[in-house]
Amino acid sequence: MKVVLLRSVSIVRVGLRAILRNKLRSSLTMLGIVIGVACVIAMNAVASGATLSVQATIKSLGTNFLMIHPGAVTQSGARLYTGQSTLTAEDAAAIRAECPAVAYAAAGVRSSAQIVAGELNWGTQVFGTDVDWPLIRSWNLEAGSFFTEADVKAGIKVCVLGKTVADALFPEGGGVGQVVRIKNVPFRVVGVLERKGGSMGGEDQDDQVVAPYTTVMKRLLGQNRIRMVMAAASAPDRVQEAQREIESLLRQRHRIGPGEDSDFMIRSQDEMASSAAETSRTLSILLGSVAAISLLVGGIGIMNIMLVSVTERTREIGIRMAIGAKARHVLAQFLLEAVTLSVAGGAIGILLGIAAARLISRFAGWPTVILPDAVGIAFGFAALVGIFFGYYPARKAARLDPIQALRYE
Repeated sequence: MKVVLLRSVSIVRVGLRAILRNKLRSSLTMLGIVIGVACVIAMNAVASGATLSVQATIKSLGTNFLMIHPGAVTQSGARLYTGQSTLTAEDAAAIRAECPAVAYAAAGVRSSAQIVAGELNWGTQVFGTDVDWPLIRSWNLEAGSFFTEADVKAGIKVCVLGKTVADALFPEGGGVGQVVRIKNVPFRVVGVLERKGGSMGGEDQDDQVVAPYTTVMKRLLGQNRIRMVMAAASAPDRVQEAQREIESLLRQRHRIGPGEDSDFMIRSQDEMASSAAETSRTLSILLGSVAAISLLVGGIGIMNIMLVSVTERTREIGIRMAIGAKARHVLAQFLLEAVTLSVAGGAIGILLGIAAARLISRFAGWPTVILPDAVGIAFGFAALVGIFFGYYPARKAARLDPIQALRYE
């Protein structure tokens, strides 16, 4: 046992001495592994950050969210949005009253406008909706209150400001109770929403003004058709049931016969999440492939340098074998050198990858998340690369004929 231990220590010492003897060459050999592992860490951090960001955005839409858009038709086998509204406020009320799986439903209309408050103004979106909207979107107020059902029925000129709009028009706060002008129509501010953040498309959700849909339709748009209906299922496991109930009800209300295309589209939060997950998965595969190629190149570099090392040290190998070293000892020595280079490069690459991810997050503004699993996989893969690409040169060294090796010039 003691002999084996001493022999192992000797192998390690000889291998490390060989690596340190050619510091520049060893450093350049590790460079491929360093870059590969750093790419794996950084790219995975970007992909994971993007995935979590999308998930947070979907969650911010509200609980058990459903969106009903009008004007869907089938053309050449594809479902297209025509832009012609077929939905009414009565549809939204019917969904709320007649669909057991639906907890809340609200009509929606949208318009862009310039908002003026004193000497300040801000271009934004005006969203007209109903009293269920903050419940559907799980959106609390920072100050004031939301408008009431009486305000909606009477078409009262009141509004709630998104945080971005409130900060732009009332930088010192105190927007509640003030009057703003939307398309020269005065609206009294009754509340300010909490900050929500960006949407899936990158838009600022806080950059909007919310008002009763009746007021927006009559005072700002001059139309009698709504543009959408937002709804929330009563429970996460009832989303599909709610979707079926809404589809059945609207087909009945719109007098759509069996076999005819629906004149509306329903999208659920699950569909949005699935689409986002597929996009994130594709991004992860793409970035992972780039990083894997970098590791492969690094492994080929290790094999190349180890083959050169075997050739340079042929006489050394012959002398070691002549004084009693076995083929397995030579194999272990050269394999140790390859794995040491690979593992050292992997450790440096992890540090470099973490630093790169933080720099990307800081200067590019992209969300990044460094997962311990990704770090472990990258490090383990680096070690495997050393074993895989180092085995052939080590095996070649171990199979050298001692007599021919001693004669080698």
